[in-house]
Amino acid sequence: MRLLDQMGIVYEVRNYEVDEDDLSAETVARKIGMPEEQVFKTLVARGDTNGIAMAVIAANTELDLKALARARGDRKIDTVPLKEVQPLTGYIRGGVTALAAKKDYPVVMDELAQLFDLISVSPGQRGMQLILNPLDYARAVNAVFAPISRFK
Repeated sequence: MRLLDQMGIVYEVRNYEVDEDDLSAETVARKIGMPEEQVFKTLVARGDTNGIAMAVIAANTELDLKALARARGDRKIDTVPLKEVQPLTGYIRGGVTALAAKKDYPVVMDELAQLFDLISVSPGQRGMQLILNPLDYARAVNAVFAPISRFK
């Protein structure tokens, strides 16, 4: 959040009770009172050519790996195993964000985010979500927009 403050980006914080047995973005959406299509989750992927990247997609969608590979210039890409997420990003499952991650990885944000005035993303901590403009978030994390998701 310090990064957003430094950049002059306006955001709202919403807290929710964490259920260790259900860390899904769909559950977070319900707990913070936002539609699933406006709550975005961050996934970590590794491409065969360009390495690690973060993908930001809506809770009610799944990552289209072929589309992400095209957007990143990789022939093949896959999500990293859960055991690698914290060492790579510094964040635990349910709290992964592209904001101030351990390393400045490339970020691809699903183009659907641009349909909304506000979206919700993790600030890097379970039990808390940031509500902000998707263009501001993309600017903060140097994201590029691409069609990288499909509906479940």
